[in-house]
Amino acid sequence: MTNPNVKTDGGLTADAQAVVDEIESEDVDFLRIQFTDILGTVKNVSIPASQVEKAFTEGIYFDGSSIEGFVRIQESDMRLIPDPATFAILPWRTRDDGTAAARLIADVVDTSTGDRFVGDPRHVLRRAIRRAGDMGYTLNAGPEPEFFLFEEDEDGRATTITHDAGGYFDLAPKDLASDIRRDIIYGLESMGFEVEASHHEVAEGQHEIDFKYDDALTTADNIATFRSVVRAIAAEHDTHATFMPKPIAGINGSGMHTHLSLFTEGGENAFHDEDDEFNLSEVAKQFLAGVLEHAPAITAICNPTVNSYKRLVPGYEAPVYIAWSDVNRSALVRKPDSRTPAASRIELRSPDPACNPYLAIAVMLHAGLDGIERGLEAPAPVRENIYEFDEAKREEYGIETLPPNLGRAVDALEEDEVIREALGEHVTSKFVEAKRAEFSEYKTQVSQWELDRYLEKF
Repeated sequence: MTNPNVKTDGGLTADAQAVVDEIESEDVDFLRIQFTDILGTVKNVSIPASQVEKAFTEGIYFDGSSIEGFVRIQESDMRLIPDPATFAILPWRTRDDGTAAARLIADVVDTSTGDRFVGDPRHVLRRAIRRAGDMGYTLNAGPEPEFFLFEEDEDGRATTITHDAGGYFDLAPKDLASDIRRDIIYGLESMGFEVEASHHEVAEGQHEIDFKYDDALTTADNIATFRSVVRAIAAEHDTHATFMPKPIAGINGSGMHTHLSLFTEGGENAFHDEDDEFNLSEVAKQFLAGVLEHAPAITAICNPTVNSYKRLVPGYEAPVYIAWSDVNRSALVRKPDSRTPAASRIELRSPDPACNPYLAIAVMLHAGLDGIERGLEAPAPVRENIYEFDEAKREEYGIETLPPNLGRAVDALEEDEVIREALGEHVTSKFVEAKRAEFSEYKTQVSQWELDRYLEKF
């Protein structure tokens, strides 16, 4: 792989040089070079800012065998190549003396081949983007990540005591976290985010901050950054932010509804058709049909933890039924109202914010593109509340359900050739191995619910 940061004459590219110049002008003294493992955990290595040119030209070597799902110990040498487009100053690391810390997101290179590492989630998404480009499309994605804020105990550890007792769109004094959200928004904006809205969500202690849609890779980078910023700034307020999908039983869990649309090379929204009843083009309906067909396998990636399936149950506004609608939120896919042609899109409502954003967007995109390539026909929309359907009515409408647990979702992933191909053999095998182990361990645990229900009864 040719180093994208180095010109043919050996100097830095204009983008890399601009980062070097900004580091000097902003008095940045340390850099975090970040990447993401297969399970979606952000990893980083810190370097003095004086080493940034070397990082751009030579990369940063690390032991890949120590990273979840990467390589075996005998294949351990790997290299990080920073992407200059991802440079941002960390808003919570500016010091009193005026110096600051910044971050760059890196791509992972396999030193044995010199190519991008097949197990790098960012590479998996780049492959999906190239496939869309070969078909003449660019994906735009807009996420709506939700999270909880909890109190910390006297030792600074997270509790499940919610930071406030607010509800949907509440104001202070019930919404005690409005100042925290404000500081998070300021931090995000300083890092280049365009925040569109923020509000208290339905559950106590639950919040949502929405930022503007962007191309697929930028959106995935933004989701990873968003989670880091939220956690760091929440900690400054002595609270713990969690993206765990269902931290408290009996109340709504946290989702990450994701809006999707394809644009042509000419900049037109390929999903819009003003003559259609739903303003959706044939391409959009084929894409939607692909997402619905591959939904069971997608669920393993977009809902990747045992806890994810505590959220995906009827009664808490989370989708469990494989259908689409333009008027209600009980379906897996919703067609939001759109005032302009550019805004025509579909909304996949199942993902949760614990997912690996690179893999999640990659499988959504591959599923939709498969629908276009095969000319799949979308079913009729369901305009009734599916939560109120009994089993017989769901069968009448041909509505299937998402996998009920992580084990079944992984089964669906292994059976879906398109989604396996989207991830690649390496990521598929490592992801399946990790999630099989997680589910097996979960099945051997004894919960407090079981003890409360059975210990004295039997």
